[in-house]
Amino acid sequence: MRVASTAARLLAVAATGLAIAHAGPALGAVGPLRRRLLPATAGIGDPAHVALTFDDGPHPQATPELLRLLNKAGIRATFFLLGEMAEQHPSITEAIAAAGHEIAVHGYAHRLLLTRRPAETHADLTRATAVLTELTGVTPRWWRPPYGLASTAAIRAARRLGLTPVLWSCWGRDWTPQATPDSVVRTVRRGLTGGATVLLHDSDHCAAPRSWQATVGALPAILTTCRARGLDVGPLGEHGIVR
Repeated sequence: MRVASTAARLLAVAATGLAIAHAGPALGAVGPLRRRLLPATAGIGDPAHVALTFDDGPHPQATPELLRLLNKAGIRATFFLLGEMAEQHPSITEAIAAAGHEIAVHGYAHRLLLTRRPAETHADLTRATAVLTELTGVTPRWWRPPYGLASTAAIRAARRLGLTPVLWSCWGRDWTPQATPDSVVRTVRRGLTGGATVLLHDSDHCAAPRSWQATVGALPAILTTCRARGLDVGPLGEHGIVR
């Protein structure tokens, strides 16, 4: 009985160790912990600069509207695109790159990587990178996992593909059913500091229907706030992230 009990405890310890090894990088998704211990992963950069990023696109209505607003303001951003959405909307994907915005990888499908096997994770990132490269002629540099949660296998796959993981330090909670332009602006302002990476969404693919309208409505005020605080706004490539 004692041997069986000891064996059970060892198996439990081993299972816990495997779980930590698999999901350990997910701890970096905890905002305060991430900003303090992993500033580069949190997207903390030049104190005079704000990196503007959008997830989950491209979207046939949201993305063109945001591109119009960004062009009007003379601002470039980083778009973390889903491979499956890019394949559905190739012309919009091409338009993002043609306007000078950064193309980044959000995965092929928007699925929680902690639930996927290593081979599945590698296949997802490889496929997404290939799709975006083919459509835009640009090799993506940045990667952001869906939900901001990465597994060890995902980190390894990204490294093999030459992708640098970066999350965010400020968001607008623009994916929720309750989101309005005013709520998005207020939420961004609470976390907006020099060196921040702002997370917004140019799609309702994985969000409340038409939630992107709140993002479109909020963007001009967010850019005005940055200007009023003396902060330049641009893509991650100009953000001065130091690793």
